[in-house]
This record gives sequence, C-alpha cells and structure tokens, in this order.
Amino acid sequence: MTRGVLSATVVILVALAMGIAPAVHADPSNDGHDPYFNEDRYAAFYTPPDPLPAGAPGDLIRTEPSRLVLEPSGQLGAIVATGTRIMYRSTDARGNPMAVTGTYFEPDNNWPGQGPRPLIVYGPGTQGQGDQCAPSRQFNQGIHWSPWVDLMFNYEELFVATMVARGFAVVMTDYQGLGTPGVHSYLNSVSEGNAMIDAGRAAMRLPDTSLDPHGPVAFWGYSQGGGAAASAAELAPSYGPDLHVVGTYAGAPPANLKEMLPYLDGSALAGVIGYTLNSFIATYPELEEVIRAALTPRGVDLLAKVQDQCIPETILKFMFRHLQPYFNDDIKEVVDQEPFKTLFDMQRIGRRKPNAPVLILINRYDPVVPWTVANQLGRDWCAQGTDVQFWTNEEPPFLNKLVVNHALPMLVDGERALQWVADRFNGLPTTPNCGSF
Repeated sequence: MTRGVLSATVVILVALAMGIAPAVHADPSNDGHDPYFNEDRYAAFYTPPDPLPAGAPGDLIRTEPSRLVLEPSGQLGAIVATGTRIMYRSTDARGNPMAVTGTYFEPDNNWPGQGPRPLIVYGPGTQGQGDQCAPSRQFNQGIHWSPWVDLMFNYEELFVATMVARGFAVVMTDYQGLGTPGVHSYLNSVSEGNAMIDAGRAAMRLPDTSLDPHGPVAFWGYSQGGGAAASAAELAPSYGPDLHVVGTYAGAPPANLKEMLPYLDGSALAGVIGYTLNSFIATYPELEEVIRAALTPRGVDLLAKVQDQCIPETILKFMFRHLQPYFNDDIKEVVDQEPFKTLFDMQRIGRRKPNAPVLILINRYDPVVPWTVANQLGRDWCAQGTDVQFWTNEEPPFLNKLVVNHALPMLVDGERALQWVADRFNGLPTTPNCGSF
C-alpha cells in the first residue's frame, strides 16, 4: 500500500495495454550459485530455534552481516551504512513469545543534530505475504524475481538511504511471519506494534553500534507501516516503557479495517483482503472453520494463492476484482456478523494514549485508507490529551482505482515527515492542531 504498489501497478498496466505479459524473468544469477538469490540460503538464519531461548522481549536471538544494495548488482549507488540482519524476541497478539527478523542500519555519517544518535524504528508498508517479500531479504537483492511473476521491488530503500545519509540510525522490522516460518500477521495491530517496539529494543541491545542504549527513538511508517507505527505509539507506554520515544510519524494509518473494505472493492489492491483473512486465521486458528465457511470457492482459492505472493503479483492477478464474489453472503452484512465484527474491531487503533507527540498524514482523497479513518484516529488521541499534528495532503483525486492518491503522498510529503521527526530528536517545540481538523 505504498509507492512500490504504484510502481508495480504502472508497469503491469502498461504491459497489459500493449497486449503482452509483463516481462518478468528469472534473474540469470538466480541459479543457486549466488547466495543472495537462492532462497535456501536464508533458511538457516530465518528458522528460529525451537524452543526459543529464554529471554525478554527485544532480546537478540541471532545476528549476521547483511549486504545492502539498491539493485541486484550492487554497483549502481549504495546505502551509506553497515547492515546487520537481526532475529529478536517479541510477543504475538495472543501474548506468546515469537521470533521476528529485521535489519539494523548503522550509518557511515555522523549525526549532525543535538544529543546522541537517534534511532528510527521503521515499519515497512505492504510487501506481500510470502517469505521472499521480507524487507530484510530485499535489502540483499534490491529487486527479487523468479519465474511465474514472483516479483518484488525494494521500495523501502529510498527512505532508508536518505535517513542513514542524514545520520539517523534505522532498524526495520519484518513483522511476524514475514521471512520467518508461519503466516505473516498482516494488519494485526498488536503483533505489528509489538514487533516495532521490540525492534527498537533489539537495536539498542546490538553490540558495537553508535547508539546510546537510552537514546531517543521515533516510530515511522506509512500505510501498513503507518498502522504499525501508530499501534507502537499507543502500546509503548505499557509494553515498551523502557524506550525513550520522542515521536511517531503515522502516514495513512489503517486504524479501522472495516471502513477500508468499500475502498478496496474493485481496486488494484483488492487482493490484500486475502492477506487480512489469512492473518486472522493464523492468529485465531480456532476461527478458521467459520471464516472459511463464509467464503465461496473463489474466496478460498484467493487465500491459498496470496499466502505465498508479494504485492506486485497480487496486484497483477487480482487487481480490479470486486470482493462480493469471494463471500457467500452480502459482504456488508458479513462484516457486521461474528466473528468478523469482533476480529475487525480488535484491530482498531486509537483506544490508548501515546506517550509522545504524533504526526498523522493522509491525502483527503486516499482511495485505500479513508481520510475519515485517519482523521478519527487523530480525534481519538486528541480526546485523550495526546500531542497530535494532523496534516491533510490536498492532491486532487487521480486514477483512484490505481491507488495513486494513496501512494504519491508518501513521496510528496516524505520530507515534511522526516523534518518533523528530526525536530523531535532536536527537542524543538511541537505544533499540535487538535481542535482544528
């Protein structure tokens, strides 16, 4: 649900308009000899020890150096940082310990601001649900591709490269089940928020970095990442009180999933409903039978297929589909019935008060996350006394079913968000606007 979605959509639609299939081929180096393109190469690191070693949330389980490239050859530009792949302990939505992977970026450049080097805990946007889509793998490859349209662009590298060049340390989580065994808990607010908080803890505990273990931290994310960052912001007072959180940037946060369904219908991103239902089943397996009973054979087939896909493949194969054919009954009624009513309600964000300022940013005509959802999140937090700055991007609607107004604001307002975060690290006054949005 980010700029990578837009790029992938444009490539696919241009190819289709020309009457050809997208030219996706296996990388010639993906023959088992180049370790960065051989998925088996990742098995040893990404398979957690069983049982998990004793420890606390945020404890490191294992680490290894991580190659950082902007494209497969590694010759065209560089991320001016040293990468470390990490596996750390966290807590899932049921309160059980889990292993999560991610990447820590130690900048080559000094931090030019005030105080110790700050840490940005980065929640990635929608990658997909297959293990090959994990951001910590994508930073090794730049672009992942293999036969049958298994394609992924590492679109998160653009902001990470900028952040480390400016002296920010960054740690990016893969979230639960992305890269590691199991199903990715897509848009599960608790597991994603916990994974963000514990990524921050893990980075602070990583040896031989320039971080102060008690230094300042900010959460950052857009779309799926915006929801993860928002969840981390409100979970931090209770789950991560040891982190010195100074602010959170939550761009286009999906704070109310139920309100998004009409927007996904017929959209390039219609297939992500499969990610969400797979996440529900993986987190609450006792509800699998009733969830599957609500689906038509097409709906069951959707869940099976998207579970191993990255977002470009999901777009290609399920774009512009209507959601109703995936459900046996009227979808408007289904979401108000159990267990869906409770499942969607459990993912709501805005019921707890963050302990640091928050910037919420969204386009007024966002075709994926309704403006009203992000606005209500801001109002909910303001009502609890949170320091909130709410910013509306007024880019007019354009090709809404291609989710342009969801993807472009991340780029257009990215500098605004990064400056806001830098101001928090430098201790500058905030400019909350509760009561005026």
